[in-house]
Amino acid sequence: MTYTTTAKALRGGLPTAAALLLALVTPAHAAPQETALGNWLFVSVTSGDVRSSQARGTLLLCDPPQGHGRAAEACAQLQTTAGDIHALPTADSYCTMVHAPVTAYARGQWNGREVDYTETFPNACVMKARTGAVFALDG
Repeated sequence: MTYTTTAKALRGGLPTAAALLLALVTPAHAAPQETALGNWLFVSVTSGDVRSSQARGTLLLCDPPQGHGRAAEACAQLQTTAGDIHALPTADSYCTMVHAPVTAYARGQWNGREVDYTETFPNACVMKARTGAVFALDG
């Protein structure tokens, strides 16, 4: 009798298990591919002018924040401006007048919109004041 009860339970659970497996294997059609990728930017900073070979960069992922030393802070700042780096508020800071240019680059996607940003700043202090944590690649 135990065999019969177990067999009935297994037969009753097979359609449910098959439906669950099918749901896991079948691709979702609800979200477009851009949304599935989330908000991300490849950010880099080049010391000197645009032709310099001294560059460092990283991939900033924001869904969830990762890949960048200050990812959570950078993503929060970008969220306030819908990913518009030009619209980031300038921080109150005092920067020296030392001429040591740095060029900041960002390429990626934010809320389904392509981001392509390049700007040269007089020095790293000015870049940090104008872009917050987005290009803070040293952690």
